[in-house]
Amino acid sequence: MTMFKAAAIQMRSGTDVGRNAMEFERMVREAADQGARYVQTPEMTGAIVRDREARAAAFTTEDRDPIAGAAARLSAELGIFVHVGSTAILRSDGKLANRAFLFGPDGRLIATYDKIHMFDVDLDKGESWRESSAYEPGDRSVVADLPIARLGFAICYDLRFPQLFRAQALAGASVLTVPAAFTRQTGEAHWHVLLRARAIENGAWVVAAAQGGLHEDGRETYGHSLIVDPWGRIVAEADHDEPAIVLADIDTEASTAAHRKIPNLKNARDFTSEVIADEPAGLRGAAS
Repeated sequence: MTMFKAAAIQMRSGTDVGRNAMEFERMVREAADQGARYVQTPEMTGAIVRDREARAAAFTTEDRDPIAGAAARLSAELGIFVHVGSTAILRSDGKLANRAFLFGPDGRLIATYDKIHMFDVDLDKGESWRESSAYEPGDRSVVADLPIARLGFAICYDLRFPQLFRAQALAGASVLTVPAAFTRQTGEAHWHVLLRARAIENGAWVVAAAQGGLHEDGRETYGHSLIVDPWGRIVAEADHDEPAIVLADIDTEASTAAHRKIPNLKNARDFTSEVIADEPAGLRGAAS
């Protein structure tokens, strides 16, 4: 199969996992009713919680997580692929992982992916984030070979590391995924151009479900969930930060066609790097 309908669900997750799980289920059902065979939700679908103690109380292990449990049930009931963009999962070592889940139409867990790149930044206007203080980074790229497409996984800040997406494209991914909770400040500056660049560079579709709006914990996210085709064209967008569902028909043959037109993956060459110092002429041969 080369054609399927994809949905990117835009949410405004709060601090209550149970309430977010109910909204997650409602929106997944709505997307399926609109014909989506693949449904993606944003980063931190389960909850967005800044306070350390509240965060520790909100999240649990993978086998007990209500979002993962609901996704498994819904995928089987609706006969669709459900991609939980991410939720916080308590690891066996007591640390948290920012983890994505993909469930198949039979309810089976196909793949998980732990966010590799931690959002440790100091932005303008005093906005500062240290994701590594709460989460343990992953260390593996993941590509899932599905009947509908070969799917590459990423989460939010991973978007700024093109080598991850290049590795997935070289592994045959025709659809790249970037569920996110971009801040408003960084989203306004870079969200659209980075997503379009990753699509163009790799000749692949990009599906990016986003968090949007002012959250209960005081965080503000950009929204603007997007689906971008392999030529870099935005084919579907939630042009705001309110909860929404955006849908588009994905034709994986468009990825093959983009590779024929711009065969940069095939034309890439290895090279070495050299830094050459420009020594002022008057100092050449001077005694040291």
